[in-house]
Amino acid sequence: MPRAKRIPRVVIDTNLVLSTLVFVQGRLTPLRLAWQGAQCQPLLSSVTAAELIRVLAYPKFKLTSADQQELLADYLPYCTTVRMPPQPPATPDCRDKFDLPFLLLAVAGKADYLVTGDQDLLALDGQFVCPIITADQFMKTLNK
Repeated sequence: MPRAKRIPRVVIDTNLVLSTLVFVQGRLTPLRLAWQGAQCQPLLSSVTAAELIRVLAYPKFKLTSADQQELLADYLPYCTTVRMPPQPPATPDCRDKFDLPFLLLAVAGKADYLVTGDQDLLALDGQFVCPIITADQFMKTLNK
């Protein structure tokens, strides 16, 4: 009897989550379908959740409070919240300090992948506990 395939635990950076939620018929639609269809388990920390909430409120997106809540409802229920340990785990040095919460979350949450379009994070692939890959690369792993 074949073993059930384990659902990959994944950290998705804020820009990708935002693009996936805001541009409903965009190129990242398969990523939304993956978390909604339980093909992946997005991980979230209080810091990354707060950043997503803050960014959704940016005036450039012209989202009403109701729109923001609806978009969050399209993502947050699918996420597993990871409590960060009192002593932050070791991570490689990153050029952008705003990327650190994603690295910490990936380590603390035992992520299988960190999915990003951020060059500062992508530059760390191979020096980290899990692969740091683009959304397109991640979608290919799900289709295997």
